[in-house]
Amino acid sequence: MNDLLAADHVSKKFGKYTALNDLSISVPQGSVFGLLGPNGAGKTTLIRIINQITMPDEGHVYLSGEPLQHKHIINIGYMPEERGLYKSMKVGEQVLYLAQLKGMTKARAKEKSLYWFKRLGMDDWWDKKIQELSKGQAQKVQFIVTVLHDPKLLIFDEPFSGFDPINAILIKDEILKLRDEGATVIFSTHRMESVEEMCDHIALMNKSNKILDGNLATIKRNYRSNTFEIGIETHDDSRSSLESLQATLLAEMADNWEVEPAFFKTIHENDLKLKVKIPESMTANDLLMYLTGKGTVNHFIEVIPTVNEIFIEKINAN
Repeated sequence: MNDLLAADHVSKKFGKYTALNDLSISVPQGSVFGLLGPNGAGKTTLIRIINQITMPDEGHVYLSGEPLQHKHIINIGYMPEERGLYKSMKVGEQVLYLAQLKGMTKARAKEKSLYWFKRLGMDDWWDKKIQELSKGQAQKVQFIVTVLHDPKLLIFDEPFSGFDPINAILIKDEILKLRDEGATVIFSTHRMESVEEMCDHIALMNKSNKILDGNLATIKRNYRSNTFEIGIETHDDSRSSLESLQATLLAEMADNWEVEPAFFKTIHENDLKLKVKIPESMTANDLLMYLTGKGTVNHFIEVIPTVNEIFIEKINAN
């Protein structure tokens, strides 16, 4: 896969403070790339460098293989966390004005604006002022301003801030549609559930350094611990049978498998749920064969770490 954007050994200091330290990332074309990290990690500095708001002290940024230049601004759409709309200006006038700054003709901007207003349920907002809108409504306007000129690269910094759940889903789906239509997306957020749902690739930053990056599915596989979540159904639904199975499993499995000590009932009274870590000398089949001799296995799923769990582990270790 070709990279639309690449940062090559980028560093940036503000006085004695190092905001970015020798950072290199590659953003594949046609992907959603998650830029993650706690506050102060350097994410905003990198985004500002990509938008040419500030320049790196060292290193280079490339867009479509070319060193980043002023002409590339029209190929980038940026939705900052702190919104920048003129509150006393009418919505329609503002959208047209900002679109023309990105190189669109007024006629084309009007045509595309009306398309997006209808698509996002904003038909009657054209003559309203930003100050008359709610925060979520203003963010819809900001979203349209960001995507209207069909940029190759879209950068969203906390795009769901202020949205209710319905509109958050709406904007999420629109971002994924834009990706499917060929746009490349950089997505900066603290909402790890959004990363799970949207991102193809991620880079995790902390204290001005990149500490992890790559394909999200591959990263999650690499952090597997060979742990399985299992549900076992007893042969009868009596409490004594349940307790007997629990005692047997705890006693017999202690020598071979690392078993989560807390068993707990699911909805069905005769169903036990347990979490088991398999040692390297054994396989999932070994465990499954043992368990099928004790009852009916109705649930056997490998536990894959979430992005949030990986995030916490890496930050705490860094």
